[in-house]
Amino acid sequence: MILPFRTEADARSATPVVTAHLAAGRLLAYPTETVYGLGSAVNREALANLARLKGRPPQKPFLLLVSSRRMAEEYGLDFNAAARALADACWPGPLTLALPGGEGRLPPELRGAEGGIAVRHTSQHEVALMISLMGQALTSTSANRPGHATAAGVDGIVATFGEAESSGELLILDGGVLGNVPPSTLVDCTTSLPRIIREGAIPRAELRRMAGRLAP
Repeated sequence: MILPFRTEADARSATPVVTAHLAAGRLLAYPTETVYGLGSAVNREALANLARLKGRPPQKPFLLLVSSRRMAEEYGLDFNAAARALADACWPGPLTLALPGGEGRLPPELRGAEGGIAVRHTSQHEVALMISLMGQALTSTSANRPGHATAAGVDGIVATFGEAESSGELLILDGGVLGNVPPSTLVDCTTSLPRIIREGAIPRAELRRMAGRLAP
């Protein structure tokens, strides 16, 4: 199934369909502020299904999209001084923070090698609204097979994951064709000194301009 997803009205209309779809352990393709993403509900069964569809090793974690810092904190994720400064300066936006915490509330499969769970307050308005209406985070990974280019629109997603869409496993939210935007910048905030893991849509110099001395 493919649903229109370009306006606030589209997001409100899609939310109950998406909620029921994710609750059944099925998967979602949707636009973000950077590239199209694949996602699932935040539980072990759904994560296993997402890894299988993506063709990704199960030990490589996915990130979480949230609609507010408060939602991240409700999952037990901890913001130290640097993480708070970065979130205040750059969220919502293409900055992903690897944060400690979440034990007992989030699946261990989400935890990366540095010990944190990657989370981003997305600035894609319709996705943020949908997450807020659902009251739960959404997992995220780029909508491509490992080593292949990310689809710029629905046609590319169908070309890669058409069988899953036809079977009803994958619901696609059509947000149009996205521009050539780098992936989010990823910063490790599991220790007091933040460290850039991946420099992406927000360059290091811009992070420092926005967040000051607490930026990496």
